[in-house]
This record gives sequence, C-alpha cells and structure tokens, in this order.
Amino acid sequence: MLKKQTVWLLTMLSLMIVLSVYYILGGSNNDNLAFIDNGQTNEDKSVATDSEATDSNGEAEVTGIGSSSEDELFTSIRMEVSEDRSMKIERLEDVLAASSSSVSEKNQAKEEIDLLQSTTSKEKILEDTILSNAEYEDVLVRVDNDKVHVHVQVDELSATEADNIMQMTRDEFGDEVTTEVNFQPSTDQE
Repeated sequence: MLKKQTVWLLTMLSLMIVLSVYYILGGSNNDNLAFIDNGQTNEDKSVATDSEATDSNGEAEVTGIGSSSEDELFTSIRMEVSEDRSMKIERLEDVLAASSSSVSEKNQAKEEIDLLQSTTSKEKILEDTILSNAEYEDVLVRVDNDKVHVHVQVDELSATEADNIMQMTRDEFGDEVTTEVNFQPSTDQE
C-alpha cells in the first residue's frame, strides 16, 4: 500500500497536469466538453443506443458531434476521468485502512475498488480493440453506470462501423449495458 504522502503527491501532480491542460486548451471555452459532461448542448448528437440503434429499415443511424478545435480533447477527458477514479480509490483505501471501519464496510470498499479497476481495464481494452480494427485517429470509452459512451475521432462514421463498435462493446461489457456511439470530426481539415 502506498504511503499517504506518496498518494498525496501523485494526486497533486495529477491535478496540476489537468489544470495545465485546461489552461492551455482555453480554460473558459467549455463548449467542446459539454457533449461529454452533461449532454445538454445542441452539439450533442448521439449515433445510436441499443434501444434506438436502428431506423425503420433496420440500419443504424449515424450523426456527428461538433468538431473540436483542440486535438487533445480525448486526452484531457481521460486525465479527468483518471483523476476522479484515483480520488475515489484513495477514499476507499482510507476506509480499508481505518480501524473504525466494519468488516462489511471494508468488503464493500474492496468490491468498489475492484469494480473501478475492472472498468478502467475494460475501457482500455475496448479502446485498443476499436483502434486496431479500424483506422480512427482516437477513441475514448467511458462507462457511466450501465451506459457505455464510445467517442470516435473520425470525419465520418458509417452505420456498419457503428454497429461493429456496438458489438465490440457488448462483447467486452456484456449485453445488459446500453451503448452510445458518437464521432467527432478530426480538426486536420480545418
């Protein structure tokens, strides 16, 4: 187990990196993150979910999301998610280490840590699988409860590609999760 000073130092370094990326990428222009944070903007257009994946012809519908002026959008989001999970794991490890915690609290904390680590691992495996099966610039996979968000950086995403991504997601996470596939046009052509 890491010492608290080491964990604190790593947490502060991670926070500094996230804040630096935020500052470099424009800080006050949050329009590019809105499609991931709250889904309330007009720029957010989902490709498909398992329940809404097909149109009347049985084919997947594909739409894009607003293009980003930053090439590092996926990287900064990965860092934020990683930082958030690291903080959750640190809190759970404190529960495990506390002598005042009951056995059931320690068991629950251990299960949550295992779930967070498993989710992170599955997200990375799915990202690597999608990248290896097609030529996308970048892929971001995020799990939010029972919903898997897959963001692909590519100029256009066909219905067949979206279906393939949804199948890969079901293969990795199981059939009980809902999948949302989005694509973000690359900024190379602007």
